[in-house]
Amino acid sequence: MTGTVLDTGERHSVAELTDLAYELRRKLLELCGTYEGAVHIGGDLSVADILTVLFHHGLRVDPADLANPARDRFVLSKGHAAVCMYIAMAMRGFFSYDEIVDTYGQLDSAYGMHPCKVQLPGVEASTGSLGHGLPLAVGMALSARHRGEQHRVVTLLGDGETGEGSVWEGVMAGRSQKLGNLVAFVDRNRQLMTSFAEERVMFEPYPDKWRAFGWNVIEVDGHDMGQLVDAIDRLPSPDSDVPTVVICETVKGKGVDFMERNLAWHAGSLGAADLERALAALDASRGTTAADIAPVTTEQEAR
Repeated sequence: MTGTVLDTGERHSVAELTDLAYELRRKLLELCGTYEGAVHIGGDLSVADILTVLFHHGLRVDPADLANPARDRFVLSKGHAAVCMYIAMAMRGFFSYDEIVDTYGQLDSAYGMHPCKVQLPGVEASTGSLGHGLPLAVGMALSARHRGEQHRVVTLLGDGETGEGSVWEGVMAGRSQKLGNLVAFVDRNRQLMTSFAEERVMFEPYPDKWRAFGWNVIEVDGHDMGQLVDAIDRLPSPDSDVPTVVICETVKGKGVDFMERNLAWHAGSLGAADLERALAALDASRGTTAADIAPVTTEQEAR
């Protein structure tokens, strides 16, 4: 399989992908309503569109042939969004959604709050310690280069974890090694666990930082499926010399009005009444993008 690229034949329209992302969010909320512990629901909702477009459009991987060396590799650097990834993978046919609901977060479950590669086939790397996913992806991409393989290595980071020095060491190494087979998606929801990003860490000018390290930079609305599809379709060839970052402007808690940009919903659970309210809000928000949602005001930040 060296030198080949796996083509699974999966093709969806933008409208179909948008519907799949809506279904993913519904399943997320339903699980949050049944699981007794806290789910990282805010950051899960912000990456639902990204994970949908990756698993149903961007990643060349066959759930029935997980050891195929030509497969694309995916590393969830923001490991606390694991349940969103599990559901996206279940919808792609890796395993059963019912199994996630029945066992998520339980002792010895394959579906932990952070992904574990030795527990769950299809997971390429165990993650959860923030700032490690990109360096891992650099190593995978460099290994592929040495082997003459043409697959991509894709990683998804939260913007908060890009405050880690290890991320920028990985960014520098990726460009130095001319790893055009390396792609990073950034969930730019502008929130940390207990604060808004610029209050604690000054990220801006954010895209320019990546450009300064020599990366190809694509900026998109992370809730606009058309823009996400276009970004993937215009990625440079895996045999190119420049790695790519897709910076996705997103909203933490996207789709549920009382969770959107609300620091209280970094993680939580939903009772029956709140679940009903959240599902109704999700239905009302169908088709909205990050640009449709008003930014947080200074007064809201203070609260």
